[in-house]
Amino acid sequence: MKDRKSYAIHMIGNAHIDPVWLWGWQEGSETIRATFKSVIERLEEYPEFVFTASSAFFYKWLEEVDGELFAKIRQKVKEGRWHLVGGWWVEPDCNIPGGEALVRQGLYGQRYFYEKFGVRAKVGFNPDSFGHNIMLPPILKKMGIDYYVFMRPDPNEKKLSSDIFWWEGPDGSRVLAYRIPFSYAGPTGDLKEHIQKVSEVFKSDELKSLERIMCFYGRGDHGGGPTGENIESIKALSQQSLNDSPRTLFSSPDNYFEEVSSKNLSLPVVKDELQHHASGCYSALSWIKKSNRKLENLLLTAEKFSLMANYLNKNRVYPQVKLTRAWQMLLFTQFHDILGGVSIPEVYDEVRAVHGEVENVSSQVINGAIQSIAGKVNTDGEGKALLIFNSTSFERKIPLEVEYQWQSDEIAVIDKDGVPVLSQTLRISSTIPPGWRKRICFIAEVPAFGYTTYRLIPKSIDVPQQSRMLSVTSHLLENDWLQVEIDSETGYIERIYDKKNHKEILKGPGAIPVVIKDLSDTWSHNVFRFKNEAGRFSNATVKVLEEGSVRGKVRIKSNFHNSTLIQEVTLYRDLDIIEVKVVIDWHERQRMLKFSFPINVASPKAIYQIPYGFIQRPCSGEEEPGLSWIDVSDDDYGLSLVNDAKYSYDVEGSDLRLTVLRSPVYAHHIPKVLEPDVDYQYIDQGEQTFTYILIPHKGGCQKALPVRWAENLNNPPVVLVEHCHKGRLPKEQSFIKVDKENVMVTVFKKAEDTDDAVLRLYETKGKSTETNITLFERSWKVRLNPCEIKTFLIPRNKKASIKEANLLEFQS
Repeated sequence: MKDRKSYAIHMIGNAHIDPVWLWGWQEGSETIRATFKSVIERLEEYPEFVFTASSAFFYKWLEEVDGELFAKIRQKVKEGRWHLVGGWWVEPDCNIPGGEALVRQGLYGQRYFYEKFGVRAKVGFNPDSFGHNIMLPPILKKMGIDYYVFMRPDPNEKKLSSDIFWWEGPDGSRVLAYRIPFSYAGPTGDLKEHIQKVSEVFKSDELKSLERIMCFYGRGDHGGGPTGENIESIKALSQQSLNDSPRTLFSSPDNYFEEVSSKNLSLPVVKDELQHHASGCYSALSWIKKSNRKLENLLLTAEKFSLMANYLNKNRVYPQVKLTRAWQMLLFTQFHDILGGVSIPEVYDEVRAVHGEVENVSSQVINGAIQSIAGKVNTDGEGKALLIFNSTSFERKIPLEVEYQWQSDEIAVIDKDGVPVLSQTLRISSTIPPGWRKRICFIAEVPAFGYTTYRLIPKSIDVPQQSRMLSVTSHLLENDWLQVEIDSETGYIERIYDKKNHKEILKGPGAIPVVIKDLSDTWSHNVFRFKNEAGRFSNATVKVLEEGSVRGKVRIKSNFHNSTLIQEVTLYRDLDIIEVKVVIDWHERQRMLKFSFPINVASPKAIYQIPYGFIQRPCSGEEEPGLSWIDVSDDDYGLSLVNDAKYSYDVEGSDLRLTVLRSPVYAHHIPKVLEPDVDYQYIDQGEQTFTYILIPHKGGCQKALPVRWAENLNNPPVVLVEHCHKGRLPKEQSFIKVDKENVMVTVFKKAEDTDDAVLRLYETKGKSTETNITLFERSWKVRLNPCEIKTFLIPRNKKASIKEANLLEFQS
């Protein structure tokens, strides 16, 4: 080995701050202020000391309450002694937020740093997040971030040949990543033992040749930061000249990565996600997971319809301030200890209020936008007009339910051309006597990113004889595509048969509600598989709820100990999917609930949706994070499962299991042992609902287009019952079109700094593609690499050129 003095340890002074966790936001905000004040004092006391901190939200809040302290921080940033890292609003969970939510972390974080400090972070920084999805490298690179610091999973959870490596995403984008050894914090006193422990990583071959590592120190979690004793001990060590002591220097991640990059060393390349840590966080606390999904989609829809309305009426102001604030509120609640479900109950009382405000703002913005458009659509005619707005970039054929004021006994639905459409009368939501309200369902066809008009008329119309069949009994639902058999004793789906392809889709009964004994803590530390079955829901009762012209529905009710499960299985006459609404009233403790689907495929591949992409994982039974959809298939056949609330799955062999919920104690962390005589609060007690859709398909995963069905379920069309009037807009219009099914537009919003429109899209199947984009009266071609994300700035002046931009909306 070389003289150890040729080795250097970059000492990174920092203070990990959880704005909430075992405390509420008021205590957390005081911790931010106290920590930053302490750091300023240390910086003034020790001229060689350097500090590093992330999270734009911390600085924005501090700017509002302590302008004097904020000004001192700005000066230290200018001097190069306070380093801004992360570039994100907070340090979020990196598995559960949707792709666009992760983009907004950087959009608002980086822009705030640049506005207030004149710098943009170059180092991504999520040391405490519970795993990191493989689409982060391209997202980071497209917001000006070249490096990434993380700590979890640790070496026992994810083996890497080196703790510094090139991390490469599916589109080839790379960031230089560093895994923090041991801890992002350190003791409050002398750091000699802490440094000696960290220096042991020099024994790895990669770091031996690198001769440089980072050692993080400073009190953390509840803030605090580096102490005077910390700094004095580093100064003492840096003055030693012993051959067995590596040099220590006050530094920052920026300085470390710049030095490493200058060496042009051949470092390993990792083309994989960084998992797994705290697998229980994928499913802990169902309501926040469902609410997060809903609010992400509402905000994106609000932006799209607001800009659509602005294009159609130049006098209508785009509500940018409202939407930005709502996004920033949601992004705060995606902090890893909040969205991961591991904070105390009081935190979630506060988060519910925040989510309520975000939902209220989003819903008001959406309503205002579509009302302004509806007033200009020609809805003149008999009866009532139904305006159906689609915020996706693809045409939809989708089931809709509509309730409205209606006094006639007769009703019919016609499309924009006056063609009758099959409809079915449903029970209204209230118990108001008949003859005042009506509720119907029908299958609507809506153009891409636009609207269409249906009409409700007070007469009976004979719809042309349907060639497609629909049959419903308590044990069998059948249409032209599928047979779904239900076991009336167990309540399981006994059989799903594909009539067109002559395929038994399941190996055995499916939708089996399996209860798992789960004694792990809230995070499920060191638990990666949940297999200890405690029982199954049973004693089923099965009842036909609907047998109509559009759909049939069967309700299955079953029990397990003190808990009740209802699954309402729906089959549509004109769709080849199975829709299931779930109502679970849960009263079990330290138990998990999974739905099991043993899929009849010979060589299963499990593919999961992740932020702005997808990933194939081994069918090993390990608990995995995923967004709205999962698919298990081989080259011949498969089944996609789409849902509107859940993020956790496992696949063992060809058995797909959706994790419905788990009920540990709130904020229980090992090694704490639960005491038998203490009345703890348990997660997920009481009633919750969600919906999942099963999509059988011939061929591999992408044949089913699960990403589109995920949009259909999670981002449904907005329906407005509109009075009759003349208008300059036609009955149907499409504003954005994409001519390739594997390209999806996710964002249509006003630019942050100009009146340009921002349009963002990505490739969904993992293949190089050229597509044509049509936006109102403009059209242009786009080339996309596999899984690539692209952003465009579209000037309102049609003569001005459309420019490609990065995720921060700066031109590429």
